[in-house]
Amino acid sequence: MSFLTGWQLQWAITATAGSGFLLFGYDQGVMSGLLTGDAFTATFPEIDTTSKGHGSSSLQGTVVAIYEIGCFLGAIISLFAGEKLGRRNCILAGCVILSIGAALQCSAYGIPQLIVGRIIAGVGNGLNTSAIPVWHSELSKAASRGKGLAIELGINIFGVMMSYWIDYGFSFVESEVQFRFPIALQILFAIVTFFGVLFLPESPRWLIKHGEEDKARHIIWRLQDNAKEIDTNDAVVAIDVREISQAIREETEASAEGSFKLIFQNGDQKFLYRTLLGMGGQMMQQISGINLITYYATEIFEQSVGMDHNLALLMSGFNGIAYFFSALVPIWVIDRLGRRKLMMFAVVGQGCCMAVLAGTVWDGGHAAGVVATVMLFLFNFFFGVGLLAIPWLLPAEYAPLAIRTQAAALATATNWICTFLVVEITPVSIANIGYRTYIYFAIFNFCFLPLIYFFYPETRNLTLEQIDKLFTGGKISLYWHPSMGMAGDVDARITQGKEVEAAASDAQHVE
Repeated sequence: MSFLTGWQLQWAITATAGSGFLLFGYDQGVMSGLLTGDAFTATFPEIDTTSKGHGSSSLQGTVVAIYEIGCFLGAIISLFAGEKLGRRNCILAGCVILSIGAALQCSAYGIPQLIVGRIIAGVGNGLNTSAIPVWHSELSKAASRGKGLAIELGINIFGVMMSYWIDYGFSFVESEVQFRFPIALQILFAIVTFFGVLFLPESPRWLIKHGEEDKARHIIWRLQDNAKEIDTNDAVVAIDVREISQAIREETEASAEGSFKLIFQNGDQKFLYRTLLGMGGQMMQQISGINLITYYATEIFEQSVGMDHNLALLMSGFNGIAYFFSALVPIWVIDRLGRRKLMMFAVVGQGCCMAVLAGTVWDGGHAAGVVATVMLFLFNFFFGVGLLAIPWLLPAEYAPLAIRTQAAALATATNWICTFLVVEITPVSIANIGYRTYIYFAIFNFCFLPLIYFFYPETRNLTLEQIDKLFTGGKISLYWHPSMGMAGDVDARITQGKEVEAAASDAQHVE
């Protein structure tokens, strides 16, 4: 797709990144409606926890959650090999590995093969989810970076919603196709993502870091809205190349470039602090309890709310639709309101939903069941607005280029190990302590509020190089181009030689 430039190239990148996250979302949601299906429980009676079976809830939790261990391993592989491979190669490898895992799952007749398939698919998804947000962020403009990642995560939830409805549609099929086709379908999304990335450019920041400035300059030129009116030597392109090169030099001076030890050091660049912020965002996303609902929505509607299987599948499908529309809200507000406000809005709303949900499940009446259903829908709304996209965006924004791959991989690994914890304990917790399960998730959400308020700086509308100054205490230079954007748009560039200096402490207030 070398013929694409400007907004067309930007949208192609966003669509391909979205395809990778649609695959991620579909993979997360697809097991929810399969676990209680007749064909699935007949093939795998060891994990049949419905009223008709005597399977182990513990084994069921392990079979579902083992996927997260694979994702964790994929993120760790990215941690050690991702910088050498590059963003594109990580995603390409992830798609191939995930397809192999999906093929093993959809052809399984026993628990061991199902588990192995889920682990392998997880490794592929771990590579994808480590690399795609970084690749997408580094190819995005500052003023639209948040919007682009919000679109990507909105498509992710479209994948979750799609999985619910595909599960519902195939629940009427009596043969093993009932679960084998929904599992196999993820291979299609992996193929689309693979070929999309194959024909799109590498991150110019990664190229400059690895000595390929000419290629990077060409890609930066292609990303300009007016690329057809300028050439690769234009001042706008030169400024981008200069900022990226300068950031790399500063990071190299701070410590040995590429050293894994950088992550565990602070110094002037505050590497450790910035890495921990990214990991913390992913931890908050998962410990909030979202995958309590995503993975077990159908079972919650059946066991906690008291619906029959058919109605539970339907409600899961409608919940997926509501979740998808909620995930679209940040597309319009994330670059206007900023990251901090949306995150704080989300955790307060989620905490309230979990608290009310605990009370309704404890009550157990019909009216309480209706309220519990509303709370499940509302929880997804708050999560979709504030805590869905931002934790995937922050590691790429907060981490400097010298450790961006490793920091994003650690943040992704944190996401997956926390997801594993939630998915593993959920069926056991609901079976043993019932409504109290929702109480501790409510407490977690309320505890996140002060963490966000005191430790997470605002990054909206700043370039990745300008965000460095938020942590190093330097000055942020805003460049003004008379033909681009409104006055004050920090993504605009000066070709007239005028520079506006803003203290880093005031950066979040620059509009």
